[in-house]
Amino acid sequence: MTDNTPALKITILGGGIAGLTTALALTKHAPSTSPCPEITLYEIRPEPATIGGAVNLTPNALRLLSHLGALQEIRSFDYGADCSAVEVFDLYTGNKLAESSFRGKDGKGLGDPPFKALRITRGEALEGVLAAIEKHSNIKLICGKKTVDIKEDDSGVDITFSDGETAHSDILIGCDGIHSVTRLKHVEPSRKSVYSGICNAFGFAPRRMTSSSDQAYEETHFEISGMNFGRQGILLTSFHNSAKDSIYVGALMQMPEIASRDGWKAAGADAEKTRSDILKRYEGAALPLIKHVIEDAQDLYLWPVFTLSKGGKWATDRVMLIGDSAHAMPPQGESTGIVFEDGVLFARCLARWMEKSSGAPVKEAFDAYERLRRERIDIAFDESQSVVKTVQDAGWLGHKIKTNVIPWYLWWTKSYREKHFTEDVTTCELGY
Repeated sequence: MTDNTPALKITILGGGIAGLTTALALTKHAPSTSPCPEITLYEIRPEPATIGGAVNLTPNALRLLSHLGALQEIRSFDYGADCSAVEVFDLYTGNKLAESSFRGKDGKGLGDPPFKALRITRGEALEGVLAAIEKHSNIKLICGKKTVDIKEDDSGVDITFSDGETAHSDILIGCDGIHSVTRLKHVEPSRKSVYSGICNAFGFAPRRMTSSSDQAYEETHFEISGMNFGRQGILLTSFHNSAKDSIYVGALMQMPEIASRDGWKAAGADAEKTRSDILKRYEGAALPLIKHVIEDAQDLYLWPVFTLSKGGKWATDRVMLIGDSAHAMPPQGESTGIVFEDGVLFARCLARWMEKSSGAPVKEAFDAYERLRRERIDIAFDESQSVVKTVQDAGWLGHKIKTNVIPWYLWWTKSYREKHFTEDVTTCELGY
């Protein structure tokens, strides 16, 4: 590209955190020798969805959010609870088995610059990213747009919406999640999501006060985040704000498949049935807090975990899939950071293509991104399968074996996990 080349027009389908951070990355890494790309995001909902559970933003995720200017916004709102480690407990004894630490050797965090982790609601994380988006005039977010058709040719990509309006751009990026219209209508229609066999039931419990006159909060066995292993799943109990007056409750558990999406919606809408099921699954807990947070959890929501098969097609000549639309997998502690890495690495590959000014097709940038990213995603996918096995129902003996293996496994994999937490896709070699 040359200085007199018009700005690259980019359409992003999906106004969630994947699409928004990808837009920030494309802006951040745009070469100074070319006009800044004109980016338009289309979101199917009438406004960006700020509902959801609480995610753990690992050091690599925080480093990238800082790089994109979004962490500064999150900090200015005082969102989230700083997390030095995720602690692991046996539900039936209350004993701490191990922890996955983000402290680093000197206690300041991992990577350069060092970061620990941040437990934050999805809604607050999204609000921070939206605040960063507002500072860039080249990025436009349009909500309430349902895509019904996608066509591409040598001139670009044309999208048709349900209201009859159309949009044309040079390239299209699908950041529209597990049920991606970009994938299902254009890139690989045969690659449909499948139910993983596990669900996450989550809500937020106001922290109880003690009965004493000093109005102190009920004591917790975890510092910030605790994973409580039971025979019928894992119960996550975690603070998600600096006041520590509310506890996020997330029950990751094995459940039979429900045939239709409407069936899942009906099951999710019955909060009291979900609560009763969780209480039964985690009965016998040594600590009263476990029962209390399940009883007190508000707006309980049932979220079936769907995944995609390993591999798959990520791109056509002018359309690229990013995040869950390309490689949705069961949660394995790094999912959000992986999505941010996707966006930044793709933005760098696209910027290199723009800098080369060779007239080569944009697919060259797509291919470079895939060469860099496929192996990392394949490894993460394989790791995610162990989560499914960990959550599966087990008898007394199976649980005993599991709780004995966990400390050894976390010790054995510590350096491996820290390697991922310190990786920096803002500076790695692109190789083209």
